[in-house]
Amino acid sequence: MILIADSGSTKCDWILCENSVKAPIRIKTKGLNPAILSKKEFSEVLYKSDALKKYKGLVTKINFFGAGCGTKKTQKKVNKILESYFQNAKSETSEDTMAAVMATTKEPAVVCILGTGSNCCYYDGKSIHLKTPAFGYILMDEGSGNYFGKALLKAYYYKQMPKGLRLLFEKDYNLKEKEIIKKLYKSSTPNKYLAEFAHFLFKNENNPFIKQLIMKGMNTFVKNHIALYSQELKTVPLHFVGSIAYFAQDYIALALSKRGLKASSFIKSPIDKIIKQQSEIS
Repeated sequence: MILIADSGSTKCDWILCENSVKAPIRIKTKGLNPAILSKKEFSEVLYKSDALKKYKGLVTKINFFGAGCGTKKTQKKVNKILESYFQNAKSETSEDTMAAVMATTKEPAVVCILGTGSNCCYYDGKSIHLKTPAFGYILMDEGSGNYFGKALLKAYYYKQMPKGLRLLFEKDYNLKEKEIIKKLYKSSTPNKYLAEFAHFLFKNENNPFIKQLIMKGMNTFVKNHIALYSQELKTVPLHFVGSIAYFAQDYIALALSKRGLKASSFIKSPIDKIIKQQSEIS
């Protein structure tokens, strides 16, 4: 039995594939980012999942695609944890951008991720090339869920958010200062916490203030990330993966049009495409 995992910092989608005839089994757990979680915290997510436990002895191969898995060191760390839990399995770990690539193209392309975090890469048909390091939610991640979470919180506390919107924001979230400080500075996943506020964006998308906020984020992502691949984009397509990208398609299209660019596809979750490919192989 093959186990495929697509993990961000917020959630991890696990898919068990036995053959092309049987429908794949879907399991969800908390996100597993080895750059944020300790070995103990990573393992605890596995051991707390009754659904995974049910199949742990049946899995023989694992393909893990994850945020924070861009180095050999973190890939080795993840493989060791997974093989310790799924004792009959051999694990292969790749960065989450590879899952995005596999879901969108087999040919050279520029592929972007906009989910809890954000990233952009060039795929030459064989390998992934990054023009900027992935420094995550503190320094980068423009246009991502945690980027917008920070923008909303700052707008609220700087009293830049319109009154009506402030009331809705207060209704939807616990905005006690002590609670926010705890989540940001004492939690192991502050980026996940920040990304939770992104739901507010698309729930209130018709508000002019929200429209401006989303547009600013997408313009910044295009400027800081996609523009670095301007030469490649003269000859290859541009693809987007992730929940933020999926729901912000119109804003992304507008930001791209300002630079004479156009997106070829938007995929909310890459896992479904990867399942289909795996079933065809099986």
